Amino acid sequence: MNLVSKLSSKNFFLFNLVLIGVIIGFSLAFLSFSCSTPQSKRTARAEENPIIIPENALSVAEGLQVAFSAATNKVLPSVVELKAISTRRQQVPSGIPWEFFFGPQDGNNGQGQEREYRAQGLGSGIIVRQNKDIYYVLTNNHVVGDANEIVVVDNNGKEYPAELIGKDERKDLAMVSFKSTDSYPLAVLGDSDAVKVGDWAIAVGNPLGFMSSVTMGIVSAVGRTPAGGGPGNNINDFIQTDASINQGNSGGALVNIRGEVIGINTWIVTNSSGGGSIGLGFAIPINNAKRSIGEFITSGVISYGWLGVNLMDLDRDMMKALGIEEKRGSLAAQVFLGSPADKAGIRPGDFITHVNGKEARGSNPLMLIVGDLKPGDRAKFTVIRDGVSRDFDVRIEARTESVVADSKKLWPGVNVIPLTDALRESLKLDKKAEGLYVAQVLAETPSAIIGLQRNDRITGINGETIKDLASFYRILREKTDRELWFNIIRGDSTLETLKFKK
Repeated sequence: MNLVSKLSSKNFFLFNLVLIGVIIGFSLAFLSFSCSTPQSKRTARAEENPIIIPENALSVAEGLQVAFSAATNKVLPSVVELKAISTRRQQVPSGIPWEFFFGPQDGNNGQGQEREYRAQGLGSGIIVRQNKDIYYVLTNNHVVGDANEIVVVDNNGKEYPAELIGKDERKDLAMVSFKSTDSYPLAVLGDSDAVKVGDWAIAVGNPLGFMSSVTMGIVSAVGRTPAGGGPGNNINDFIQTDASINQGNSGGALVNIRGEVIGINTWIVTNSSGGGSIGLGFAIPINNAKRSIGEFITSGVISYGWLGVNLMDLDRDMMKALGIEEKRGSLAAQVFLGSPADKAGIRPGDFITHVNGKEARGSNPLMLIVGDLKPGDRAKFTVIRDGVSRDFDVRIEARTESVVADSKKLWPGVNVIPLTDALRESLKLDKKAEGLYVAQVLAETPSAIIGLQRNDRITGINGETIKDLASFYRILREKTDRELWFNIIRGDSTLETLKFKK
């Protein structure tokens, strides 16, 4: 009995000991869980923002942001939207049911009636001048040139009727004016000659009708002269930018980091069916337009100086044939008889490199330089002739459409290229074939009149043998004072053309 009592007491003691251990273990686990929860939260918050942005980096970024904001705010009030409304007439079927049985009843022989349609285009413009309550807006000719009605919309959406002051297709420029008693700041015009590749570029305008849109990029290239001179064959040397430009941006401002207008956004290159930007936008350098602003306001038209030459940009083969590799300029392929160039002594084959000491980097830049000369100005033209640099003093005359269109005075009226191995192969000529290939004969010119044709090969001028391109221009210059005729090969025949008497 005592033994039983002793065993029971021992079991009871063990039971209590186990129970106390369980309670202590549970309590420690609870405390451990309670303590670990806040630590987990603190760790999670730390992992969300593990990097601290350096204050000096923030300072630089914020400074740049302030500069962009200031440049944008400086020019935005000076950039407006232009609504160009044109009226067009188009024949449409009248749709009268009885015409099916009795024929047309309107006397138009089934063509229907002419209906009038109003089409609205959108573009942008830059306020550049003010005369009391009249403001003058510079834009592109292709934005407003054909419009019957023009509306200016300011940065706040206020609309004004506008008037076309003048337009110029050669530079794709135009100017409109509007009256307002409100005050508008004039855009500050910068110096586009100082623009460099890599400079910041800010495009401001109204793309796709979204008012006062601003995009940013860099200047991708300067002096761009695409084949044909860009839209409408205009003569500008464009600024290229990757700042997004879309339809409706035309006529708007391309601005530098100082908020100065350096260009007029004009056109884009795109492979998108919708005409969207792919980062190839082009702007007319503002220096190309500065003189035009005053002429638009005073006379409504732009006057151009005239030299009287037909220019050609040369490829490597022609540069090599003339011995002028790595030179920059443009070839006077034709010269108008009696023109300023002709009177001064410039002849076909002269390679023009400078005007008044300014480099002419190609045909378009040269046309811009000459165009900006005023009638009556005297200018020094530097040319390379027979490998030697020469200067000619030229008195510039006014360019008119009638004098430019007079092809009968364009001398000699033929463009030739040397026969290379590749050209002989493409023309299926013998490897020893000689002469200069006639690439083009200009209509109504002396060469056309005497019977020269495209695909002919010229072997001589006035009986003098032609060995290469350099000798072609030398003999043309020295042996044709009174008359001109060519020795040619046409097909398998050797011929002489008629003679042109000067």
